Amino acid sequence: MNSTTQISASRPAAVNPWLVMTVTGLGVLLVMVNLGALNVALPAIALHFHAKAVIANWILLSYMLVNTILILIFGPLSDAFGRKQLYLLGMAVFTVVSLFVGLAPNIWWFIALRALQAAGGALIITNNTALITDSFPSEQLGQGLSVNVLISSVAQLVGPVIGGAVTARLGWEWVFWAGVPIGIVGVVWGYFVLRRVPSRASGGRVDWTGGALIFLALSGVIFSLSEGSTLGWGSAFVLIGFALFVVLMPIILWQQRRSVAPMIDFSLFGDRGYTMANFAAFLNAFARISVVLLFSLYLQSLAHLSVFWAGIAVLPVTIGLLLATPVTGALSNRISVRILSTVGLSVSAIGLALLIPGVSLHPNHLLNSLGMGLVGFGSGVFLTPNTRYIMTTVPPSRRGFANGLRSMLQNMGQVFSTAVSLTVVTALLPPRLQDVVYQGASGTVTSADVNLVNTAFRWAFGVLLIATVMGIVASALRGKKQR
Repeated sequence: MNSTTQISASRPAAVNPWLVMTVTGLGVLLVMVNLGALNVALPAIALHFHAKAVIANWILLSYMLVNTILILIFGPLSDAFGRKQLYLLGMAVFTVVSLFVGLAPNIWWFIALRALQAAGGALIITNNTALITDSFPSEQLGQGLSVNVLISSVAQLVGPVIGGAVTARLGWEWVFWAGVPIGIVGVVWGYFVLRRVPSRASGGRVDWTGGALIFLALSGVIFSLSEGSTLGWGSAFVLIGFALFVVLMPIILWQQRRSVAPMIDFSLFGDRGYTMANFAAFLNAFARISVVLLFSLYLQSLAHLSVFWAGIAVLPVTIGLLLATPVTGALSNRISVRILSTVGLSVSAIGLALLIPGVSLHPNHLLNSLGMGLVGFGSGVFLTPNTRYIMTTVPPSRRGFANGLRSMLQNMGQVFSTAVSLTVVTALLPPRLQDVVYQGASGTVTSADVNLVNTAFRWAFGVLLIATVMGIVASALRGKKQR
């Protein structure tokens, strides 16, 4: 397959690709800033609705479940019905629902509206990278994808800051209402820019049966992974969720191989490079996400830092990502994808190795900042070339699916990362010390208890390091063929 020829042949000449980037950039900002802001506004929302811990967890979980699952399902839909049409629909849905979320009369309406908002977000994320890949010529694609990662990183950086400031001054409702003007501008501007982009709609059939089966299977496993630590891993609901996934997966594999228009195109996985690139992306998300989570909890539970300063202390991860993306955009046209991606993951592994000894009663903040910065920088070096490889390996008609699968795997990496890392920490502690991890009650523990907690966190970081090493191997095994 000559992917360079495919890109050049499919590139529309009627629109400047950087204008398309302004449209996709607004969508990324709309979604990612909202997610980051909500993490900070969560306590205020839970207090407003008098939501208990289990229900409050669904404020985040409802979005995460629906978004992760629909990202995969919407990929083939965008290939069939057109990326620009579904992208604008996603922007419109996300914007309108944002208005009504702030007006939710109770927690159940709030959760339902968040699930609907997740559908809009999934349409945006599924078509975002595909539109960029369709619009940019091959020699500029690395720069375009790099800028896209940069916009996402900036949004993740400012989201919590905006959420804290807006919630404190105007109320949690404005976390959602503030995005409405951005969404309106995005829909109107997107209509005028994207109408000059030729439609990629294939007009093909959609496998609704496969979509329903995948929805049920992924719902089961994501629910169980997310709620296992809260309800208990032996809970009937958690076990049913896992059982649903185990029972349905063989059925899905059988059904998808016989479907005329499968949701999961298994023929693409015949390309070793494509398979290894996706596996490496999953492992990178798995390792990167929990670095911020674990270190934030650790700094609050044992280092006596406030929530604000703990949030500041983990910024090196995002800063490292920001510093890497523009450099990588230029290097991606000069250095082999396999080498650049593998080097990026190796840098992240070095960062994680530095963090393990940094977990102590008196942490070395300079060493820990360096370790987190290297994790972020290495991820930034990895993401752009690896994403480009995935998107240009597949035929243009399957880029919606490819981007949906890539995004879904990254989301699944985040879910697995959160569940596994917290399980490792708490599993190594007696019940009386498990609250220390979540509540920061470090003043009530002995020095021996502190050592136990330190050891638990070190093991969790060790698991993340092992995952990154596995990602290095996967990246290196993609083969030498340049994309």
